[in-house]
Amino acid sequence: MRSDSSPGTLPAREHLPAGDAGTPVLDVVIPVYNEEKDLQPCVLRLHEHLKRTFPYAFRITIADNASTDTTPLVSQRLEAEIPEVKAFRLEQKGRGRALRTVWSASDAPILAYMDVDLSTDLNALLPLVAPLISGHSDLAIGSRLARSSRVVRGPKREFISRAYNLILRGSLQARFSDAQCGFKAIRRDVAQVLLPLVEDTGWFFDTEMLVIAERAGLRIHEVPVDWVDDPDSTVHIVKTATEDLKGVWRVGKALASGSLPLDRITRPFGDDPRDREIQDVPKGLARQLVGFCVVGGLSTLFYLVLYSAFRQFGGSQIANALALLVSAVANTAANRRLTFGVRGRGGAVRHQAQGLVVFGIGLALTSGSLAALNAASSDPAHSTELAVLIAANLAATVLRFLLFRAWVFPDRDDDQPRSTVVAGHTPSSPTYSTQQPCAPLPQRPTAHQYATAPPSPYETTEFRAGEAAEQRSWRDATVQLQPVRPTDTDPRDS
Repeated sequence: MRSDSSPGTLPAREHLPAGDAGTPVLDVVIPVYNEEKDLQPCVLRLHEHLKRTFPYAFRITIADNASTDTTPLVSQRLEAEIPEVKAFRLEQKGRGRALRTVWSASDAPILAYMDVDLSTDLNALLPLVAPLISGHSDLAIGSRLARSSRVVRGPKREFISRAYNLILRGSLQARFSDAQCGFKAIRRDVAQVLLPLVEDTGWFFDTEMLVIAERAGLRIHEVPVDWVDDPDSTVHIVKTATEDLKGVWRVGKALASGSLPLDRITRPFGDDPRDREIQDVPKGLARQLVGFCVVGGLSTLFYLVLYSAFRQFGGSQIANALALLVSAVANTAANRRLTFGVRGRGGAVRHQAQGLVVFGIGLALTSGSLAALNAASSDPAHSTELAVLIAANLAATVLRFLLFRAWVFPDRDDDQPRSTVVAGHTPSSPTYSTQQPCAPLPQRPTAHQYATAPPSPYETTEFRAGEAAEQRSWRDATVQLQPVRPTDTDPRDS
């Protein structure tokens, strides 16, 4: 979907057609649980706002999480009175389960959700979905922690929200500012590939989705919002925080072990200028150089500490060999993961063996330098030894990077088949598995495809609504999801 195929031109993603093609462009999901009081005012206010300000066809979907009050009757009445409103009933609770089920069934190219209390000012809705409509971004989130956001809430919720986001930044290296704001949107083509990797069915669903998307290189757009706390919120803060921390641990473990097949969703949606083959600009060279320099600097410090320690118990040659051996193993492991992006244990032994060959070259350079120094001076000063070793290591470092890039960690052959993502997960022991052969990666739908989209799948698509996380594949059809008259809204994010 490139507007100009000449090398060096930034690619353009497909903008959705401006005309009404019969299919809603935006589907706003409102997850609810026992919200008989707030549901109708919320839907009427949202519908009036969209009718007045949104230039595309839209749908409002009420996703009821097994409500036990009259919420189903309220949603049924709203569906009967307003053509743009649809209602679904899920027999199990869980905001994540509701969003994944309804988003998977929707035919709208842009999928969004918001909390039933409408704490977020609706004027942020169009800025939220605009970059998704234009094709500029893959996901969009409202942020209460952006500098230009205007937020009214108590100190307790403010502290919890900021502490949680600090935990995400420190443990999962998240760069988005607000994971819990109940105001998000995603492109349907992105959701189809991303949702099978998300294990959580409750409040951690948002965070897990965003972390996986960010690690996979997808573009997340943040919108500053005006937000007023709902004093009647039914969120159980302690329980929610506990479940979120468990989710952070689970996702962090999956990322550290390489069990998340992120390579299958890394920039599959349209072209990326970083993937272009441009003459005299090696692919990924700048990023790899930065990573290699950082790892190399830390390795050099580590090596010097080891050398100084070993030098207390032996000669300079033995101390140099031992320090270089230990630091070389650590250097290869760090460059493998951080510089060249190799995840998982596959090929780790081979990479270390090749790294030892590179180590041998470095050993020859540094040992030769020490031998030359000892030949020139029978008793050189310790500071002189360190200066010579630093110079020799700099020369060895340049050669090490070239060998790592060309031999140890060469660029993957794009023609080689890759594994296909399988959403295999259970709540007790989530797994991320792969199988062969690979399926073709999805591409951005064209304007014509959106215009000729099939009728809404709400009436016919089958889903296992309440058992998404309990079986091997939540895509398997076991329960027919139909527009029902009940609806409830989940408790909102803090």
